[in-house]
Amino acid sequence: MTLPETAFDAEKIAQGIGKWAEVESPTHYTEGVNRMMDLAAQDMQELGGDVERLPGIDGFGDVVVSRFPSNAQPDQPGILVLGHMDTVHEVGTLADKLPIRRDGDKLYGPGVLDMKGGNRLAIEAFAALRGAGIQPQLPVTFMFTPDEEVGSPSSRQRIEAEAIKHKYVLVPEPLRPWGDVVTGRHAVQRFWVRVHGQPAHAGLSKAQGRSAIVKMAEIIGRIEAMNDYDKATTYSVGTVHGGIFVNVVTTLCEAQVLCVAPNDDLLLEVQSNMAALAGEEDGVRVEVEAGLLRPVAKPHKKTMALYDHAHRLAAGMGIELGHCQSAGGSDGNFTGALGIATLDGLGVGGINAHTFNEHLLISTLVPQCRLLAGLLETLE
Repeated sequence: MTLPETAFDAEKIAQGIGKWAEVESPTHYTEGVNRMMDLAAQDMQELGGDVERLPGIDGFGDVVVSRFPSNAQPDQPGILVLGHMDTVHEVGTLADKLPIRRDGDKLYGPGVLDMKGGNRLAIEAFAALRGAGIQPQLPVTFMFTPDEEVGSPSSRQRIEAEAIKHKYVLVPEPLRPWGDVVTGRHAVQRFWVRVHGQPAHAGLSKAQGRSAIVKMAEIIGRIEAMNDYDKATTYSVGTVHGGIFVNVVTTLCEAQVLCVAPNDDLLLEVQSNMAALAGEEDGVRVEVEAGLLRPVAKPHKKTMALYDHAHRLAAGMGIELGHCQSAGGSDGNFTGALGIATLDGLGVGGINAHTFNEHLLISTLVPQCRLLAGLLETLE
């Protein structure tokens, strides 16, 4: 049995997503992230879950885990629904560049697509099953994390420790714009590039100095020239900081670089290319520090079997469900790389995540919610 379309109300779901988006929760705004955790914990308690709240680490927000046992197979590894509550949109975005608004089929707002919308879908799907008296075959666990948008530094170990207890991981990150779910993820690695120059008075003795900013500008050009879109290998300089006083030749400039590679061989090439930027010349020293890495998650046998099940369910609902290995990291990188059956991109449809034009398509809410409910009901 799968729930009919009439079991879901797109307007009600959209309203719930909008209310969540009213809580601004950029990763480093712990207060806002924890307000989201309050809301998630409340929903889990109302659904009868056993809720555990894990205190934040290193200044990040808390983690909420809620477990729902199964009478059918109480001792079997179950289903983990994995989602993050942080966004990339800073506090004030809601009042300025991205207010919550409706334009026909489009709902705009910070995080409505990535990924508060998907988290709400998963909750609504599970609530619909409970309301219909339907018991999933397997135990279901929800896990909400606070720091995915910065690479999950405080939650990765917790995610992996929880995931290995489960047979399946469902990740309601956004549906790909062309309608595919995600069966694999490219590797994503962050790098810090630091340039150390030589000081001088910028007005009296500029020629004696060596500007870290000038050198960094050259390096940025070299980094951006490494992009190979045909190979899906990308380098993106995302932040640059340098200088203190305009009348001093800058001695330190830092940049953070996000690199994406679709396989391990190309990841090694990326790592080698970034390391080659380091060195010292003409009194200027360049350091490169490799940072957080999301490993390649290949579409392995267990994941593809899970996708095949989802594909059959979707076909019965009149949904054409494709799949892909996708750029753009998620916590599904970790679980997929561990060899756990992981189906990602099960969330809402829409476009322009991480921009001031971020929006979801309300017409995708019921089909995606229904598919999630079907997976929670029928996986065994």
